[in-house]
Amino acid sequence: MKVLLLAPHPFFQDRGTPIAVRALAGVLGEAGHRVDILAFAEGEDVTIPGVRLMRIPRLAVLAGIRPGFSWKKLASDGLMAAKMLPLVRRERYDLVHAVEESAFLARALKAFFGIPYVYDMDSSLAHQMMEKYGALRAVSAFLQASERQAIRGSVGVIAVCRALEDIVQAGAPGKLVARIEDVTLIDDGGTPLVPPLPEAPRPLVMYVGNLERYQGIDLLMDGWAEAVRGGAPGTLMIVGGTEAHIAHYRGRAQALGLADRVRFAGPRPVALLGPVLDAADVLVSPRTLGFNTPMKIYSYLDSGKPIVATRLPTHTQVLDDAIAVLCAPEPAAFGAALRGLLADPAQAARVGAAGRARARAEYTPEAFRRKVLAFYRAVEEKLRVR
Repeated sequence: MKVLLLAPHPFFQDRGTPIAVRALAGVLGEAGHRVDILAFAEGEDVTIPGVRLMRIPRLAVLAGIRPGFSWKKLASDGLMAAKMLPLVRRERYDLVHAVEESAFLARALKAFFGIPYVYDMDSSLAHQMMEKYGALRAVSAFLQASERQAIRGSVGVIAVCRALEDIVQAGAPGKLVARIEDVTLIDDGGTPLVPPLPEAPRPLVMYVGNLERYQGIDLLMDGWAEAVRGGAPGTLMIVGGTEAHIAHYRGRAQALGLADRVRFAGPRPVALLGPVLDAADVLVSPRTLGFNTPMKIYSYLDSGKPIVATRLPTHTQVLDDAIAVLCAPEPAAFGAALRGLLADPAQAARVGAAGRARARAEYTPEAFRRKVLAFYRAVEEKLRVR
């Protein structure tokens, strides 16, 4: 098939959704589909066999788009719509593969041009916007109805986790839906860790990822303070974050009396994720908002290191008590979980080994490829029936 892949974000960048889109495009191109990606202006140019990358116009005022809803993202979506229309008239696509909010653009295309679309549901836009902007709860019924319409208008939906799959099935019973989880990003090639992480007393409790509010970094800092007060040894190593976020949390560490017990390593390339995680003794995911599973969880599992995470749907749809230490999203509980795991090397080793076995059975690039191709075969069959 000839596929237009709408990617409403900077592409390529070393973060969740762009990584998933690159993997998806690679699978489709390798399988013989002809894929055009239309993405935002920012990002690294990448070469993917069988795939052509196009971008919206570059405007300085729209630089620096971050994850989540923003006016910059909304304006970029408008530019994507303007670029998309002449492209669709010229290219005669068989299918539009719409990621996140671009499903609403794809729905309009279907209405005017009759082109079917797949909704690649990386998150629930309705829930995401209400979490970020509480005032929008007043129009929650409208937001959720709009999301349902995007689901119902599609030929099929890809859901990145079980919670999103449940939303699809509740809103459109009988809709073709495939749960296609993210996968481990650890490269077994053995890339050396250069530059190294900051020097720090061991053991290392490590967080990897951005430092946006939904990630629960405030909970992590407060939980680490509880663990330290309870006698936990070692250092909290935070890998990732913008300069502004790092400065904010460095100040918070000082306010908590943790200046000598927290290190900020800054961002590291995904190619170094394996050796970065290998340097840890315990990995943490303190996320408090949302219900899609953080992409890092799959690499955390594959690292073989024990995980401490909040006992919330964002984690429990993948993690369980056999492969992680799950706790209430409260500082005392998080601190107690960290302290207990650091004091029990046998439990840490047992949990880490079980997590690695689960990752290598269920969350590999090959599993991702198999699920994507099975979904596309089902989509092609539905289109033939029509």
